[in-house]
Amino acid sequence: MKFNTIAITAAMHDEAQAAEARLKARYAHVPPEEASVIVALGGDGFMLQTLHAFMEKGTPIFGMNRGSVGFLMNGYTDDGLMERLARAEPINLRPLHMTVEDIHGRHHEALAINEVSLLRDTGFAAKISIHVDGVMRMEEMICDGVLVATPAGSTAYNNAVHGPILPLGAELLALTPISAFRPRHWRGALLPQNARVTFDVLDADRRRVRAGADFNEVRDVARVSVAVNGTVSPTLLFDPEHNLEERIIKEQFVP
Repeated sequence: MKFNTIAITAAMHDEAQAAEARLKARYAHVPPEEASVIVALGGDGFMLQTLHAFMEKGTPIFGMNRGSVGFLMNGYTDDGLMERLARAEPINLRPLHMTVEDIHGRHHEALAINEVSLLRDTGFAAKISIHVDGVMRMEEMICDGVLVATPAGSTAYNNAVHGPILPLGAELLALTPISAFRPRHWRGALLPQNARVTFDVLDADRRRVRAGADFNEVRDVARVSVAVNGTVSPTLLFDPEHNLEERIIKEQFVP
């Protein structure tokens, strides 16, 4: 792939800022709004912020890890940036669209690249019912919460709460409970990528629940609906020898 103009952005911590200064001294660059590709320096959190910021514009993003986890990032080096960009392979992501009605009757919307999650917001356990494509699948789950994860996000929070890791080409969503008390042994479900999942919060005034789409959060939710968004598809760029599909497969064999 050939890019005419690049932008270089970085997280605010020292390691990322120092890398940004070195790269800007070596390579011609423009503001992110004018670039044909964005080089993002940081960890997965900063990558998610950058993807959200430029999702509508559709600018491809090449990340280099100057953070902690860096699952969505390539390895970092000062050398050969333009050659790496020319060889990079694209991965097109399909974010989730979250719509929320809160207990005050207000409506909210947000996009999620990793997951949409519901979490209890008081000392009471949450009580949540689940519909899939309009069909009641669970009348009441007593839990700390529940989430829907994309394949790209299945290795993040979803995996931390023992949800399955999904290959990018699986065209599936992971529906995963978070510390479910009843039904005690329910481990979640795999759903078609085109499924619409609706959560109703039971006793929502007393058992307060918040909903998050990546880092965008809504409190006091009554109903949350989740489906794949069909209008935007952010693009990540990876070194051929270090692509996301391969990383997801390798992650399933980590002891």
